[in-house]
Amino acid sequence: MAKSQETFSKKEKEKKRLKKRQDKLVKKEERKADSVGGSLESMMAYVDEYGNISDTPPDPTKKKKIIASNIEIGVPKREDEPEAAARQGKISYWNDSKGYGFIKDLVTQENVFVHVNGTLETVKEGDTVTFEVERGQKGMNAVRVKKV
Repeated sequence: MAKSQETFSKKEKEKKRLKKRQDKLVKKEERKADSVGGSLESMMAYVDEYGNISDTPPDPTKKKKIIASNIEIGVPKREDEPEAAARQGKISYWNDSKGYGFIKDLVTQENVFVHVNGTLETVKEGDTVTFEVERGQKGMNAVRVKKV
């Protein structure tokens, strides 16, 4: 007959493993018994019309109906874009070394970027000019710029 392969240290390790597993189950049962969570309804939180958190559900009579097609996402397109007609403005800034500047439109008071390639004659700061606008990569650009 062969001798048993279980040594004293193997038996001790197995006992410790079983004890650890048993302790873990006991702790799990204690946590379940002590939990204060309760039901789902007691854990629910609601937000009222002022943005405050409360434990009472909102009043369904105060509910507003929102039509999804009325929601605007982003900036709306400008519908009052001036046509490609000639506009008048004054050069508010001009940098000769870099070859660009800005024209302040006399009617709408908006600044429009202008590059030296968009001018028909040499301009300087303070000149009154006529120009047309085209859409560029970063916004509206003045083109066909002439002194008045």
